[in-house]
Amino acid sequence: MNTKRIFTWGAFILIIGLIIWGMIAAANKAEKVSAGMAPVDAVTATDWVKGNASSTVTLIEYSDFQCPACGAYFPVIEDFYSKNSTSFKFVYRHFPLTQHANAIPASKASEAAGRQGKFWEMHAKLFSNQDSWATSTDAKAVFEGYAKDLGLDIEKYNADLELPDVMTKIDSDQKSGIKAGVNSTPTFYLNGKKVSPQNYDQLKKLIDEATSTNS
Repeated sequence: MNTKRIFTWGAFILIIGLIIWGMIAAANKAEKVSAGMAPVDAVTATDWVKGNASSTVTLIEYSDFQCPACGAYFPVIEDFYSKNSTSFKFVYRHFPLTQHANAIPASKASEAAGRQGKFWEMHAKLFSNQDSWATSTDAKAVFEGYAKDLGLDIEKYNADLELPDVMTKIDSDQKSGIKAGVNSTPTFYLNGKKVSPQNYDQLKKLIDEATSTNS
């Protein structure tokens, strides 16, 4: 066998090897994604966080303020948080769905409120009154009413709504969700692993297990 033929066969074997390696890597990645183990961006200073900041247990929710399922989960999360706030930290990330016309305006309203220290208060207002604004043709006015109820500086609130940084934050949250494999809302990650608690008791069990594992 001449040198040229040896080189050709060597290159062929190398290519086949690379193809096989790529298929294995893709399969492993798909397996991790399906198991809820896709990488979730670490919590940073730009995240909205409440609870025990020093806890090793972190629950991240990717959510859409207009999503009915997210609205149904809201009282469950709030009830659990009110009784167990010292055992974990809770992180809210925006994931507005395209089919919800008022989802982005709602996210912007929460971000603008957050710039006056009232993110979580607006978060609660939006979910508690979801039925009142979800199909509104003037949700912005409704949200301004909530801002007034919260005692915000309305001139600043309205100016902050239009800040590029506000939309950048929402986009950043959504991109991190897409990278983590989020395709519906709400999607929860507990210490980086996708979880699907259906009620208070299931959520408590998951948090308790995570707490004991990290203790």
